[in-house]
Amino acid sequence: MKNIVRLTAALLSIASSAFSQDWTHFVRTSGHGCDIDQIHEIMNDARQTHLFGIEVDNDISGRYDSFLNPEKKLLAIKAMADSAHAAGNFAFIYNAGLECITENLQPGSHSFFRDHPDWVQRNREGKPAIFGSGDAFWIPENSEDVWITPYAPEWRKIYMDQIRQIAATGIDGIYIDIPYWMTHFEGWEDTWASFDEYTVKEFKRRTGFDAMNDFTPGAWNDPEFIAWVDFRISTLTEFMAEVDKNAKSVNPACKTIAEIYPGIGEEVPRVGADVFDMYPVVDAIAHEYNVGENSARRTPAEWMEYMAGMFTFRAFAEGKPSWMLSYSWDGEEKIKPADAIANLMMSQVLAGTNSWDARRFVMSGSNDYEARTRIYQWIEANQKLIYAPRETVSPVGVYFSPKTRNYFADDFTDSYQGMISLLLNQHIEFEIVTPRTLEKAKSRILLLPDVRCLDDKEVLHLTNWVNTGKTIIVTGETGQYTLKRVKKDKASQLAGLFEGNPRANFISGTPEKSYFRSLKKCPADSVFNPGFKGNIPGEIDNLLNAIVLDKNYRAAVTLENAAGCITQSCLVNGKPVLFIANFTGLRSRENAVPLAIKDMKVTFHNVNGKHKAIFTPFCGTPIELQTKSGKGKLCVVIPEITRGGFLQIE
Repeated sequence: MKNIVRLTAALLSIASSAFSQDWTHFVRTSGHGCDIDQIHEIMNDARQTHLFGIEVDNDISGRYDSFLNPEKKLLAIKAMADSAHAAGNFAFIYNAGLECITENLQPGSHSFFRDHPDWVQRNREGKPAIFGSGDAFWIPENSEDVWITPYAPEWRKIYMDQIRQIAATGIDGIYIDIPYWMTHFEGWEDTWASFDEYTVKEFKRRTGFDAMNDFTPGAWNDPEFIAWVDFRISTLTEFMAEVDKNAKSVNPACKTIAEIYPGIGEEVPRVGADVFDMYPVVDAIAHEYNVGENSARRTPAEWMEYMAGMFTFRAFAEGKPSWMLSYSWDGEEKIKPADAIANLMMSQVLAGTNSWDARRFVMSGSNDYEARTRIYQWIEANQKLIYAPRETVSPVGVYFSPKTRNYFADDFTDSYQGMISLLLNQHIEFEIVTPRTLEKAKSRILLLPDVRCLDDKEVLHLTNWVNTGKTIIVTGETGQYTLKRVKKDKASQLAGLFEGNPRANFISGTPEKSYFRSLKKCPADSVFNPGFKGNIPGEIDNLLNAIVLDKNYRAAVTLENAAGCITQSCLVNGKPVLFIANFTGLRSRENAVPLAIKDMKVTFHNVNGKHKAIFTPFCGTPIELQTKSGKGKLCVVIPEITRGGFLQIE
């Protein structure tokens, strides 16, 4: 065991010295099986297609036979770890969270549910969360799929013991798949499960409330239901924290990765897995985030929404890596798989997230191995820049409130997405600010899009924000509720700030929400056109003017001929970089080849002296461009942009 830990630590030291970040920040992966006789094939795939950080699926806790007898799989996991390390690579193992499948079910045979019916989640009527092959594509024929309550004490003890056994093999990471409350299969969406005896008992112990009688599920004005929503979220975060603690107790180098499908909307409180809450307790999150199903089907508006989601994940992560288990193609006849993969990974490079190539809607394989190899090789060559910490220069802040999202999901999510989309559309540099980062935000202008739930601490920070000469701009019902969804006595604790204070600006209504809903209805390229104002151009102009005419607004970079692109300007290692993705001409199921953009003009402000500009096209080689400088500005014209790339100022 000591030798395993030392070997892993040595490899981590090598990765850290090379990149100043651990291996999880540089993952380029795809899934594989993990039988011992597959390992040679897996390592060949990794070498040939430039995989770094190899996912292997040898689920112990999620299959009842190995849950009872894990020894054979543990030997295969150790062999995989040893092989990856010998090749200078890293490997992580898939393990189910709260799901367990019993295969080859026979009358009278043992199964998870037959042996332990009290360990299974239930709806409020007592129906157990037990399913078959018709309920999900990954459940084999003649099998039983159950969803387990994390409060079943005997199960949890066995599960955490298996986590320690897996970590002790020397594997570099444990990947926990979907630790959810069962509310995502058909018929279970509105159950707000689980109402099993263990969960109900723990809720009573923590809050004093009776989950079976004290509230109506879905009654958002009921404080007992609000307590239930909060309890369900904290339960899953605590579960993942315990997984991480147990893994590191025997192998400190072992990373914990959670796979989460909810993005930033209403599904988070329903399923109970909140990536905002979970990032601090794990080493990475793999986001199964698929706006528009896959990139071949994504409309222009859905591309905008997808980008906003990834930027939000990066803000939640606070420097930890964000992996994207996302899908590119599923038989769309007019789309080449290679083009769909390229568009998907282009967008991920822009956001600084890690790519995971998969065939259709599984975790393994590829829709085009040649394309994957080419793109992963290019990412590998540029990974020090792509995955390095990105520092904002002169951003506008946008406030994300997890509590507002939990309790007012539909309204807040559309307002928040609309604000981010508007800034992306206008190529305005922004940073996403959360309750964890409010004190250290770099912005001098902070936008609060219908942020209804604020506590006294947040209000105090915002008051200090304005009193130090910075600006806040709020919309909708910002600040009118507590963090428990209780309407405040006053219309808003922030109301006093708006009386004669030029640094506090209240925008009537929620124009950003209307803007986002207009985007959703717009199938054309106008989604990316800075002139697009939806169906309320006057209100959008008022909102934009409140931002760009404010004395605290300073643009670090301005763009011309950039319609159709999404960009992120930042500093990497102290040097200006502009990441660019081109979505011009993309059509759902129709076209996945962007139309080239000619002569994009990029002006960097507050840059003095002569500098060298290098443009690296997506999957291309660096090109030095001419620059023109003077009066504190540096101008660069990029002759042509196809899918995207990045512009560096040296």
